[in-house]
Amino acid sequence: MSVLAHTTTQESSETTTGWIHACPQHRLEPGIGLAVLLPDGHQVALFTTRDHHLYAVDNLDPHTGATVISRGIVGDRAGEPTVASPMLKHVFSLTTGQSLDTPDVRLNTWPVRVDGENVQIATTPHPTQNASDPAQSTTRAEQGTP
Repeated sequence: MSVLAHTTTQESSETTTGWIHACPQHRLEPGIGLAVLLPDGHQVALFTTRDHHLYAVDNLDPHTGATVISRGIVGDRAGEPTVASPMLKHVFSLTTGQSLDTPDVRLNTWPVRVDGENVQIATTPHPTQNASDPAQSTTRAEQGTP
């Protein structure tokens, strides 16, 4: 099985400060999330989809403050790979982290790659999708709004 890493045009090696081993590649099952604890305490939800793309987003549900996104339901909405939170079923894009239900809410996305047999996650998230909008530069949980 080959797994494709999720990258965006914003990703570059200059914006990534480090990588950690998340798990062996063969341990990921399509559609089943895995929670990964980063050295700074952030929890990241790691997914592989049936078409073998890897995605990593915040594990913290911004609507409830619960670290449950890794237990979410993976699917797609009009071709966009998504995860639905298991708590209130809010749907987020796995590509951008944007909530597809609430425009002002999003998850951080994290660079992910395969190194040999291991899946790695960057220790810093992708740059904010809309850095000019302060409301979208942080999650609701980071703003103190559960």
